[in-house]
Amino acid sequence: MSARDAILESIRVRRLARAPMPGIYRAPRSDGDLAEVFAKKMSAQHADVRMLDSMAEVPAAIADILRGRNMAATVHVPPGSELETLALPNVEVRRGPPGPFDAAVTRAPFAIAETGTLVYPSGKGAPASWHFRPVLEIAILRAGDVVAELEDVLAKLGPLPSTLNLVSGPSRTGDIEQTMELGAHGPKALAVLVVRH
Repeated sequence: MSARDAILESIRVRRLARAPMPGIYRAPRSDGDLAEVFAKKMSAQHADVRMLDSMAEVPAAIADILRGRNMAATVHVPPGSELETLALPNVEVRRGPPGPFDAAVTRAPFAIAETGTLVYPSGKGAPASWHFRPVLEIAILRAGDVVAELEDVLAKLGPLPSTLNLVSGPSRTGDIEQTMELGAHGPKALAVLVVRH
């Protein structure tokens, strides 16, 4: 063996062995009541989460949220949404897009228990802009629509919509001097009504 071959062989012997590829990470599954897990995680993100027994309790809860924030008894509901038939006897309902000082009521078709996140696929009756315009968003969520993790939502959705908004608490930013500010890019406040039945 020549000196050159000996040097190259020495280099080959010292070459590091490739480490085995790690398995795909899977977060521990959320056990128990997914709606309770979601409520706990969402509450930790500065959202007002209320557990309701039925849709009959929704009007009173919306009125109470507006009153608690000293806001006018007016909400904006997207035209064409399934909330159009929701009776709100003491609250004026408007169908136009909300302004920066308005409250909007939306229907969240999915939520993720693992992260306390609402999931809004865009579509008819669910314009994406409604999650960015109002100062207060009130989301109505059925407890049965809470899934364990994002992958479960994607499996239920099938083909992806043009926009998929994931909302975990009010909009916030810490860009300026690392001081947390709410309402930077969307609602300053978020309330979630989780309806069990």
